[in-house]
Amino acid sequence: MRMFVAALGTETNTFAPLPVDRLAFERAFYAPPGRHPETPTLTTAPIVAARARAARDGFTLVEGTSAWAEPAGLVSRTAYEGLRDEILDQLRAAMPVDIALFGMHGAMVADGYDDTEGDLLARAREIVGPDAIIGAEHDLHCHLTPKRVAAADLIVLFKEFPHTDFLARAEELVDLALRAARREIRPVTALHDCRLIGGGYMTSNPVGRAFVERVRALEGKDGILSISIGHGFHAADVPEVGSKVLVIADGDRAKAEALAATLGRELVAMGRAGSPHHVKPEETVAVANGYPGRPIVFADRWDNPGGGVPGDGAIMIETLLAHADVPAAIGVLWDPIAVEFCRSAGAGGNLWLRIGGKSTPVSGRPVDAHVVVRAVTDDLVIPFEQSLVSFGPSAAVTIGTLDIVLGSKRTQTFAPEAFTKLGVDLAAKKIVVVKSSNHFHAAFSRIAHAIHHLDTGGPFPPDPTRVTYRKARRPIAPLDAV
Repeated sequence: MRMFVAALGTETNTFAPLPVDRLAFERAFYAPPGRHPETPTLTTAPIVAARARAARDGFTLVEGTSAWAEPAGLVSRTAYEGLRDEILDQLRAAMPVDIALFGMHGAMVADGYDDTEGDLLARAREIVGPDAIIGAEHDLHCHLTPKRVAAADLIVLFKEFPHTDFLARAEELVDLALRAARREIRPVTALHDCRLIGGGYMTSNPVGRAFVERVRALEGKDGILSISIGHGFHAADVPEVGSKVLVIADGDRAKAEALAATLGRELVAMGRAGSPHHVKPEETVAVANGYPGRPIVFADRWDNPGGGVPGDGAIMIETLLAHADVPAAIGVLWDPIAVEFCRSAGAGGNLWLRIGGKSTPVSGRPVDAHVVVRAVTDDLVIPFEQSLVSFGPSAAVTIGTLDIVLGSKRTQTFAPEAFTKLGVDLAAKKIVVVKSSNHFHAAFSRIAHAIHHLDTGGPFPPDPTRVTYRKARRPIAPLDAV
């Protein structure tokens, strides 16, 4: 048995003015064949899972390149084609293979390619032939297209949001691929299009949690091998934007189609019940003071780098500075210029600093203030489930009772260590604001007295009805009556 595994991913916000080139991948994460670390990343978990299974089962594993870029705007044609062809050349060199697996976010868009994952998987199928098993792992915020479903035997999505299960789903993918290659199962797939943009839920929400538990209870019974709920990524103007349900059954396509349609209707009926209420900036202090304990954590969901936007909006800094009597912290803002100034001043240094609002007009205005540098570091590394994430050179600054963490690399604030490693005592803060959508939840729920989500107005487009889609297939809700 021979298995090939590689990874290529990013999440493309086609409305974001942040271009992605080859260097963006190399700066974020790039591992040539055999050089992937032992810890998985969000889209490279199939490599770690395949290694562990190969060590246990004794099959031959051939590793290809792994590359990831932080979510941003359109990927350049040369960057995508170069990395794609690099991986496909490695696959050709590894032939013959029984299995080819790919770690993919599932929402990458490149110049000239609305469906990069479908393109790569279709080309991989041409190389391996009709009998080999092709599988892919996707983030649930992906575009499930007919092209990629037709090219692959298996596609497995994360079930959890926050994404606490990317390694577990990779292990599931490897197991299903091995069973299929050994002809123990015969996977057939059914894709149901919900004709809905913005459908989805958080599994930290009781409604979302209950739906996922129902889905999990159906797997492994009556010939159902895998169920994936694709929420879609509505900050992308592509033909296949929207929510989908993918069911994989053992040889019974009619059963897969019926179940996919049933779950799709349930997802549509759920509406926004699986999503949290969002607090406006001016409401945060009153909301926080309504609780006896601390800290109260607020997620700045629409200015979170995980959605492909800059993450340097300073609206909440202005809000918190207007309430100097409320001890607070906010981070991590992407501001490499401010970080460099702070590192020059050193820990304990005093300086006038312009914070945030540097990258694009949609970032809003910056904050100019006299700050004290609390701490600096050459590399702020924090955990995200089984993975580690770097903010690069970073600094924490203090303005009165407000602590602000600044990073040189764009990424979400996944864990309290983003603050505590720079000496910020979160237990002493009444309000903590994190630049994240929901991936902060698992780690911060362990220290938070309460958690809320923020609506600071963008720049991520929170409402699909206020977005101009030129490529989306119509009709589709909520843009049309469906």
